[in-house]
Amino acid sequence: MNLNLNRWMLSVLTASALMASLSACAPLVVGSAVMGGLVAIDRRTAGIQLEDESIELRTAQGLRQNLSEASHVNVTSYNRMVLLTGEVSSAAERERAERLAKSQENVTSVVNDLAIEPASSLTQRSKDIITTGQIKALMVDAKDLQANAFKVIVERGIVYLMGRVTSREAQRASEIARSGSVSGVVKVVRVFDIITDEELKRISAQPFSSQAQPKL
Repeated sequence: MNLNLNRWMLSVLTASALMASLSACAPLVVGSAVMGGLVAIDRRTAGIQLEDESIELRTAQGLRQNLSEASHVNVTSYNRMVLLTGEVSSAAERERAERLAKSQENVTSVVNDLAIEPASSLTQRSKDIITTGQIKALMVDAKDLQANAFKVIVERGIVYLMGRVTSREAQRASEIARSGSVSGVVKVVRVFDIITDEELKRISAQPFSSQAQPKL
């Protein structure tokens, strides 16, 4: 996939995310999307990607039913690790959200970074979407990173980085997010699944037909 196509896809995804984020009817946001060709270039198997989608949808539905309307929660699952970001009205709601996420089938761990404060404004969410797009664009431009190996989530200026990456890649991506090239970044939180260089070589050498099989 060439750089121009990568940037075009990034622009489309950013615009779509902005429209979804600004919708008044979407207080809970599902974090990822499995889209055609993107499945083939993801370091997760196709089966794990589908599991992550299912975890996000089930968790979001449960939160919608069990949290107050004032809550604004983003659910992102990567390699069965769930990240909860956003705002809730009380410590009880924060704990309830974590318990619900942990109860979902196939979830291996939950990172709960929900803030107990009023829901972020539409202006702030718009800024977060723009920041997400800018960081992803910097990753695309980086010659020593595979940009599609990373998931970037931004909440109130806090940048969360997820992905199945090596220690070097994790450090490089963190440096990009913290570089100062993108304004409005408050801090960077790493939620990585760290793999060895040998594991990365094995993943890269596998044909897509092999990668597409679900892990058991």
